[in-house]
Amino acid sequence: MKEHANIPIFLPHKGCPNDCVFCNQKVITAKLKPLSKDEVIQIIETYLSTLLVNNTKTIEIAFFGGSFTGIPIEEQKEYLKIAKDYMDRGLVHRIRLSTRPDYINGQILEHLKLFNVSTIELGVQSFDDDVLRLTNRGHNSQCIYQSSELIKQYGFDLGIQLMIGLPGDTRKKSVESAKKTAEIGPKNVRIYPTMVLSGTKLEEMYHKGGYTPLNIEDAIETTKQMYLIFKRAGINVIRVGLKSTDHIGKGKDVVAGDYHPAFRQLVEGDLIKDILEDQLKGSFQKAVFYGHISSLSNMIGNGKRNKIYFEKKYPDQSFEFKIDNQLVKDEFRVELV
Repeated sequence: MKEHANIPIFLPHKGCPNDCVFCNQKVITAKLKPLSKDEVIQIIETYLSTLLVNNTKTIEIAFFGGSFTGIPIEEQKEYLKIAKDYMDRGLVHRIRLSTRPDYINGQILEHLKLFNVSTIELGVQSFDDDVLRLTNRGHNSQCIYQSSELIKQYGFDLGIQLMIGLPGDTRKKSVESAKKTAEIGPKNVRIYPTMVLSGTKLEEMYHKGGYTPLNIEDAIETTKQMYLIFKRAGINVIRVGLKSTDHIGKGKDVVAGDYHPAFRQLVEGDLIKDILEDQLKGSFQKAVFYGHISSLSNMIGNGKRNKIYFEKKYPDQSFEFKIDNQLVKDEFRVELV
């Protein structure tokens, strides 16, 4: 039985008046028609045909892609009525939506409560005011604090989305944004490395030499530090890296930036590598790394990344990776011979 699944309803750039330098949703939107009521129902029914058969424990309708609370109120109602109908019939259990920090107020939240919305995700991106200004976000960090507090006061689960490597950003600023996010205490977070997408202001900046994207190793290291902050604070990291789509991926709309479809595994694998290496004490001829079967892939690393790392750094020693199901997930031990 699968514990949780989203039914994603993608509303490209719906409700967003801004032109953030990293976003190409208006370009994508120009190629797409708005979703009709029947199309939304068809998407939900298609997902449910599989999820219900598989006895998924928690099914959530999720409105992504734009600033939902900026959509005209009548359009919001049409989408939310559909989602609430499925909740009332017990076919789905939760409703999630994403929006901008400056599109939250008491009146908006009262409206969302009428339709039993469960989670509101804020596209925060950064808490640094210079980064927000340079990316043309259209609001400051104080707005983030105010909207986050309101969302929690009204009883919604709060999600926060952060981006690393934006114009003006540094590792220190990204880590500081993670610390400030943890202080707010959302239920979950997402971390996205910035990609230069076609049709964006960022693409212009990149071609003119005004912006340099993070390389993959810097992106991994920054995300690792942020990931650990959230893990220690008990905050669920529900996504790390951009999901591959019709527009996102090598040879698609990514103009620059080291896009990797398994970026989360790269990050989690490197975190495990650090744990394992901390246990390599004194002299040894052979190290045997043990982990639960669910952690084996990350322990070895994407593309055997960790195995290659240890063999290259310690050429006179040998290494094995083995399963020990008496360990729990994310628990590891090392035997040195």
